[in-house]
Amino acid sequence: MSNVITARIDDETLALVDRVASAQGRSRAWFVAKAIRSAAEKEADFLAFIQQGVDSANRGDLISQEEMERWWAERKANRRMSIAAE
Repeated sequence: MSNVITARIDDETLALVDRVASAQGRSRAWFVAKAIRSAAEKEADFLAFIQQGVDSANRGDLISQEEMERWWAERKANRRMSIAAE
């Protein structure tokens, strides 16, 4: 089953959609459906990630500001080391 939705987009965006769809040998409708699905999945994943944090906080699974700052400093140091090794 498929459904129809309507959205207003500017001429420049429509031209871009048409150019990309054409380059892929696909219709505008196929491209838009694919783009909407991809965006919706990313947003759903993000919302689930946020909910995990809310659930953890509600359980009392929290870390201190100091622990977070230590974690962040370690992460930055590891990143610097990996960049230097390249």
